[in-house]
Amino acid sequence: MKQDNITLIGMPGAGKSTLGVVLAKKLGYRFVDTDLLLQESEDMLLSGILENFGVEGFIQRENAFLAGLQCEHHIIATGGSVVYGEDAMRHLGELGTIIFIDVPLEELRRRISPDLIDRGVVVRNGTSLDDIYAERYPLYQRYADITVDASGCHVLEAVELLAAALEN
Repeated sequence: MKQDNITLIGMPGAGKSTLGVVLAKKLGYRFVDTDLLLQESEDMLLSGILENFGVEGFIQRENAFLAGLQCEHHIIATGGSVVYGEDAMRHLGELGTIIFIDVPLEELRRRISPDLIDRGVVVRNGTSLDDIYAERYPLYQRYADITVDASGCHVLEAVELLAAALEN
């Protein structure tokens, strides 16, 4: 049986953490950012995990960590690379509803720095935002219970869209 958590997935810059905090306040949920939990668990920044263990090592650590995540009545903001971990995604699906925050590539380009590595963004099969987007977009679609188009939305508008999608 699914629990009552809500997991937010999407590209870096989609607003998962920002929207998650505001959505949690609106719905009376607790909030957790899995990037911060992973950093705490590994005792280093995301960029340090990538530097020390490489892309595959990062993905393995993130997958194993999130496959064991336990929480109830939380909004869970994930790292953009979470969709590379099948165990993690299966577990997050058991924990509750997964929402894909869909933001067009053009808008993501305006929101995030071209130097993705410094942010601790997992880069596979290329180094451009376009490459990451092309690789991950089908994965976000596959794992999402709900997709919310947040293009051109300010935070409060996007939170209203998320809340409305959950009611349907």
